[in-house]
Amino acid sequence: MMLNFFDQFLSPVYLGIPLMALALVLPWYLYPTPTPRWVNNRLLTLQAWAINRFTQQLLLPVNVGGHNWALLLTSLMVLLITLNMLGLLPYTFTPTTQLSLNMGLAVPLWLATLIIGLRNQPTAALGHLLPEGTPTPLIPVLIIIETISLFIRPLALGVRLTANLTAGHLLIQLIATAAFVLLPLMPTVAILTTILLLLLTLLEVAVAMIQAYVFVLLLSLYLQENV
Repeated sequence: MMLNFFDQFLSPVYLGIPLMALALVLPWYLYPTPTPRWVNNRLLTLQAWAINRFTQQLLLPVNVGGHNWALLLTSLMVLLITLNMLGLLPYTFTPTTQLSLNMGLAVPLWLATLIIGLRNQPTAALGHLLPEGTPTPLIPVLIIIETISLFIRPLALGVRLTANLTAGHLLIQLIATAAFVLLPLMPTVAILTTILLLLLTLLEVAVAMIQAYVFVLLLSLYLQENV
């Protein structure tokens, strides 16, 4: 029974062909393509307004040099939200529950921010490893600790996104299974469990959006430190 709970996190395969790439590409077709017309429909207008507002809020604390990342960070935010939200639908697969995918997104982007800092301002980038005013005996220890915390950042990004989505999906499946089992035995308890399931689903919708925002927000903060 426990193995069935984790089957939803297996990468989909059809005729021996992994469908991970298809799961990543198809969500882009759900969004309407902007047109060069002066007057667009309401959906395009709402989409453009939401993206503009998000970009403004995300890049507000970032220096002008980091605004070149606006397109990349906004696209990443839209992709993560779409994948997380589609994963809440029945009989669907959530690619962001795979740690390998999340690490594949986190490590290159974190490494890019680190390389930018070392190239543009190497003294300031290395200065983060040693706080000002540190006693001399503590200098080697603090350098080691700060170096470890620096390299843990991409791992924390990937594990945070994976753990939150995986826990939410497991909890939804457990409560849904409990409601299904209790329905013929205790209908009243089953109804209360179903109400709890609906509330949990609403919470998971919020978690799916918040976790995507946190992922991109932390990347922008890492960028701010190195720009």
